[in-house]
Amino acid sequence: MDSTNYKPKIAVVYASVTGNTKAVAEMIGEVFQAKELELELWPAKDFVLTELSRFDIVLVGTYTWGNGEVPKELYSLFDALENQERKNLVTAVFGTGDSFFAEFCGAVNRFRDMLFVHTTLAATLKIELQPQKIDKIRCEKFIESALKKHIELKTGNT
Repeated sequence: MDSTNYKPKIAVVYASVTGNTKAVAEMIGEVFQAKELELELWPAKDFVLTELSRFDIVLVGTYTWGNGEVPKELYSLFDALENQERKNLVTAVFGTGDSFFAEFCGAVNRFRDMLFVHTTLAATLKIELQPQKIDKIRCEKFIESALKKHIELKTGNT
């Protein structure tokens, strides 16, 4: 990334019921591996909130529940990120949903709004239902946005 070969500490924390959001998280993981960057991939139920401080970049993956609500397994992560006030933490949020519903990927919107206020939000990504091959390109751009924002923060070029 830069002349010191510093590699950011990256976490992807996701919740998935149907497997669609998990598939996007895994696709994101593959893109990071292709860039020779390590990340930790965590189902939300296994992520320890005290670990948040270890990461430079946190990508949140969510499905949407009910009328655009954040799923209950992500409540504690949402609250932790909202209460940390870490503007030096780069975040991005991705999710899957069905455009049949009135609010497509509403949980992504709710995370986006909160992350914009309390962290340095780099990007959002919404995918219709199950990810397709074409979505890999969108994942690459999503990741590039997060990495670029991290470099800007690190170098003070925001």
